[in-house]
Amino acid sequence: MPNQLATFGAGCFWGSEAYFRGIDGVIDTRVGHSTGTDGSTDPGRIEVVQVDFDPTVLSYRTLIELFWKSHDPTAFDRQGDEAGEGVRSAIFTHDSQQYSAATELKAHFNANSPLPATTQVIPFVELELADEKHQRYVEKNGYHACSIPAASTRQTT
Repeated sequence: MPNQLATFGAGCFWGSEAYFRGIDGVIDTRVGHSTGTDGSTDPGRIEVVQVDFDPTVLSYRTLIELFWKSHDPTAFDRQGDEAGEGVRSAIFTHDSQQYSAATELKAHFNANSPLPATTQVIPFVELELADEKHQRYVEKNGYHACSIPAASTRQTT
């Protein structure tokens, strides 16, 4: 089975990348800005991490469960001290199976959370890669200034 892609917006892409990089089954990551359409509106450019993963080791559904734990999906256009539509919570789906899984898991999250997820589920259109200085930022610099958990506190499968 070939590797698959998952794309998540959880606020600060530096922290998101560091969070996902250490998860078993993640092959590679890259950060940038993504756009898409939900059929009626353009969500604009959102900071994202794109994850290459091995589905024989790590399922897409498990990645979404980890995504929920990596940030506050109930905050609208805000993560920690960062605010604005570019840091909103979003799952960009790459095919109809991902879209179904993401919408199902969002409904499950909402049924079990005191606050509903503001996370948008959006069909993926494109990724505009961030400059090289932003790729693997935490790995290169040893820190980040955002609310995503540090790699050492990350929960894995």
